[in-house]
Amino acid sequence: MGIPKRQERLRGRHAYVDGIRFVMPVDSRNSSAMMAAFPINWEKARALIPPGDVHPFRLWDRGLLVVTVIDYRDTDIGAYIEYSLAIACTKGAAPAPRLLPGILMRFFGTGQYVFDLPVSTEISVKGGKGIWGMPKHQANLDFVSGKSWVSSQYDLDGGMVSRFDVRLPKSYWLPLNMGAANYCVFRGMMMKSLIYFRGKVGFHLMRPGSARLVLGDHPRADVIRGLEVDPNPIFSGYIPQVLGVLDDYFECWFVTPETEPTAPIGEGLATTYPLGYGREWLTPPQRDPNFNLDRD
Repeated sequence: MGIPKRQERLRGRHAYVDGIRFVMPVDSRNSSAMMAAFPINWEKARALIPPGDVHPFRLWDRGLLVVTVIDYRDTDIGAYIEYSLAIACTKGAAPAPRLLPGILMRFFGTGQYVFDLPVSTEISVKGGKGIWGMPKHQANLDFVSGKSWVSSQYDLDGGMVSRFDVRLPKSYWLPLNMGAANYCVFRGMMMKSLIYFRGKVGFHLMRPGSARLVLGDHPRADVIRGLEVDPNPIFSGYIPQVLGVLDDYFECWFVTPETEPTAPIGEGLATTYPLGYGREWLTPPQRDPNFNLDRD
């Protein structure tokens, strides 16, 4: 599933949405991305996703936590880092069979339910949340690399939420041209958006220690900790140069629990309309001085 022809047809056209100007398509250039998938408790993952048509992907008897960090260096809204914490998922009336959604992705609506999405800048929050419904919020982030590792740390309110490290592959040979579906909750609705990537990826499969997710003491880390994350990823990878395109076409539908909600489901418009268009980053996270990116 490569970049849709519609995005090429719109190339060079202009959009002005929620006070943000875009030159179509909504893309990023000169970016880098790191990612990994860690097995988690499937039942705990199901409890984190609002009831309805989105269900955790099942890898045998486990779910998957997907961690992706992208260093966007050239976009219409400036440079920023995006640190995604998500649960691999499917879309349908009931949970999908084991494994098959990894092959028949379009049929099963395979994607990821994003439950936390810190970014570097205010304007990225305003656009990502206000337009596409993504759970973005501004946080202290970095994206650093050495001889052996590439790493990103996520701090908030003076505490560490998590640090994500990926061991650098020896080569980047596999061409990547694919799309991914993001499911997010905003305004009491499930929002489905599509993003497409093109580049060459280096990766590790079933290699213990090829990626690490280190949790801090911030309360947001407790959500991740509650998923009972296996420290050994089934996949990890790094794309040193990637083109990304975010589709301007997206879908949404009501979240419909069986009983009447006692509180709003997800954040609402009140969290986006006061935001401005700042492109300034918060201070970098406070890293452990003993962590060495050059050491195996």
